Amino acid sequence: MSFGYLGPEATFTEAALIQLLTAHDRMDAARRPMRSADAALAAVAAGELTGAVVPIENSLEGGVPATLDALTQHGQLQIVAETVVRVRFVLAAEPGTELSAVTAFSTHPHAEAQTRAWLSEHLPEAHYIPAASTAAAARDLAESDAGYQAAICPALAVERYGLTVLADDIGDRSDTATRFVLVSTPRELPAPTGADKTTVVAALASDRAGALLELLEQFSTRGVNLSRIESRPTGDGLGLYQFSIDAQGHVAEPRMAEALTGVHRIARRLQFLGSYPSADGEKVIVDPDMTAQAFTAAHEWLAEIRG
Repeated sequence: MSFGYLGPEATFTEAALIQLLTAHDRMDAARRPMRSADAALAAVAAGELTGAVVPIENSLEGGVPATLDALTQHGQLQIVAETVVRVRFVLAAEPGTELSAVTAFSTHPHAEAQTRAWLSEHLPEAHYIPAASTAAAARDLAESDAGYQAAICPALAVERYGLTVLADDIGDRSDTATRFVLVSTPRELPAPTGADKTTVVAALASDRAGALLELLEQFSTRGVNLSRIESRPTGDGLGLYQFSIDAQGHVAEPRMAEALTGVHRIARRLQFLGSYPSADGEKVIVDPDMTAQAFTAAHEWLAEIRG
């Protein structure tokens, strides 16, 4: 049993994988770093990996396009779980290094952008050297003459590469978090918990006025709340879009099932990516008129009429 994540070692994605493996008592599983979300999901689709963890949504930047597109393009994949990782950056250096000795640092551009306030105050003259990832910056600092004295990286990278923390939690915002999903080949759906999400991708039949509204009404009229909706180009031509959607609820619930059948009826294409427990564990509040009992009563009434 092996699971992929976005490498190199000690990224936030590996931290997410560790959280999921711990929660499911699978820490004995092998962990394999992959170069991209597309490569990780391709390996899952080919049967080379049991599953892969990829980032799907960030609290600052919204959906992760590379993941959304890869999930859609590969097909025959299913989201089976999710977890949320707080994005906490540290400034790391080799043991014995003082903050005053840092004249250059390295990290991923996104991390540099999210720590600029701290850098302006504490390292205003330091030279920034971009890296492929925050973990790569820490790895190169520990393993080679990198040309810089510090790296902005996850705490996991400090432990993995034998570095020391010069400053902890240096992000401009303390509430930044990234949501990760565990993806596998199709399997039996996780049982409904009452605190679930369903992810689908729907392509509009045309770009006529009202097409998106008609699609969204399939959910609203059945009391299904959408927690995320992102537009992505279909690749078939200008003006043609598909929508990656997270809906609160499980496909086993009548309200969700009827909403999805409604979308399937009017959409050009509907791709189901899974129903799975929400990471926050918060129960979905369902309108009394949209409960399973309400749908059952309605179907029984109709069956009696059809007699």
